[in-house]
Amino acid sequence: MYTNLNIKRLSILTLCFIIMIFWSSCREDFSFSPSTGNLEFSKDTVYLDTVFTNIGSSTYNLKVYNRSDEDIVIPTIQFEQGVNSFYRMNVDGSTGVIGSPEEGKIFNEVELLAKDSLFIFIETTADIQTLSNNALQFLYTDKILFDSGPRQQAVDLVTLIKDAIFIYPDRDNTTGVFETLSFDVDGDGNLDNTTLQGRFLMDSELNFTNQKPYVVYGYAAVDEGKTLTIDAGARVHFHRDSGILVTNDASIKVNGALSTDQDLLENEVIFEGDRLEPGFAETPGQWGTIWLFSGSKENEFNYATIKNSTLGILSENNPNPPIDKLTIRNSQIYNSSSFGILGRATSITAENLVINNSGQSSFAGTLGGKYNFTHCTIANYWNSSFRDLPALLLNDFNQLEDGTVQLNDLTEANFNNCIIYGNDNPEFLLESAGSASVFNFKFTNCLLRFNNSSLANTGLYQLSDPTFFENNVFNVDPEFKAPFENDLRICPNSGADGAANTLFLGQDILGVNRDASSPDVGAYESLMSCDD
Repeated sequence: MYTNLNIKRLSILTLCFIIMIFWSSCREDFSFSPSTGNLEFSKDTVYLDTVFTNIGSSTYNLKVYNRSDEDIVIPTIQFEQGVNSFYRMNVDGSTGVIGSPEEGKIFNEVELLAKDSLFIFIETTADIQTLSNNALQFLYTDKILFDSGPRQQAVDLVTLIKDAIFIYPDRDNTTGVFETLSFDVDGDGNLDNTTLQGRFLMDSELNFTNQKPYVVYGYAAVDEGKTLTIDAGARVHFHRDSGILVTNDASIKVNGALSTDQDLLENEVIFEGDRLEPGFAETPGQWGTIWLFSGSKENEFNYATIKNSTLGILSENNPNPPIDKLTIRNSQIYNSSSFGILGRATSITAENLVINNSGQSSFAGTLGGKYNFTHCTIANYWNSSFRDLPALLLNDFNQLEDGTVQLNDLTEANFNNCIIYGNDNPEFLLESAGSASVFNFKFTNCLLRFNNSSLANTGLYQLSDPTFFENNVFNVDPEFKAPFENDLRICPNSGADGAANTLFLGQDILGVNRDASSPDVGAYESLMSCDD
């Protein structure tokens, strides 16, 4: 009879025997043969898109395949320019010999199993002045070489490097803390410290030209009594949490111009993020805002495109100045993760303005103020997440942290020949805190989306009262050409076609003369056809 100890020993011996049989049947000593030059690649050229000088690119990948039945070893994987290359790579998780000049540049004896593949990740940081003196942009190329001699294979690398003017706050070398802005926040004449990283522009920086793009880190602030002028064709790029701030008694003048090409606004001024890769071309929330702070004055935007911000333009206070605080014409605001334009007790004149794709409202006039919009397209086809506000919001109050309500008169809110539409319903919201303040508004010859039987003809929504609503068209599709792609031109069968009054003629945002007898509602005259 076996004892428990004997049974236990027998079980262990049996288990060891099974493991030995399994190991001997499965294990083979890997034998790697030299590469024969028959590697295959996921692409023959890796385009790293456009980057600014001395700013790192995104990471791009290349997949390398061994389609053969043999395990191989690739003697070398390296850049054609060797250790001097401005590219760097990671081969299947390895950067090579850490701390050596060859790190990320040259790899030796890289093994690749039969019918297997490996990933190479590539990125670059390059100085355009090192590559080509006085060039505004430079096409930088290199190759990844696999092996050498007759078995050598290559994959091309291509990157466009652009020169730029960089504006960034100072950084304390000891603490590593970036400079923050100090200015009169509450209007008492004293400087107040803020947490906004940034600095005031020097006098020599108060004219942005079109010679080179500008890249802004933190907030570029316009000091009291100064004016920032931005020339036609200028390009301004903002890093994350960055923007422009215009302080008391200061101004911004954006002097874009109409291009000679009717389909393109090449001479417009463009404000966008500093990520130039195609994947970021329409991504909301990449940077902060253009902040027209309380006390700033006579701010003007003409032929500007503001895209991919958190908040396109924030205009605060000054509801009754001699000249409106913000005048914006022939401009476009797209892909704002909160508001396209947010006005707080302020004054805005807008003509030929297009706003679309906002996480909240495309235009919000809050805490009262004065607003006059003519031939504007205020749309919202946001589909990146749920939004709980319509394309247009007007109110006369602000809920303070202590629960009290701050009121301010809405002295004017006139919308003439405008489209207010989107992928929700209704697309305008009127909110008044009560009879304690003035709430004056009027929609004239507008195309409006408002199909809500419970609200229609109640409260502020007296849709048949010409005091507030006159000659409007409701709930007829504007037939935008491609609203989810921010193409808000209207097609021939649009509900906006011929619906405008003739008091405001002139040209549309593309320089097309408006029909003198039956102009179209919105910023665009209708297209001849939408088939192309």
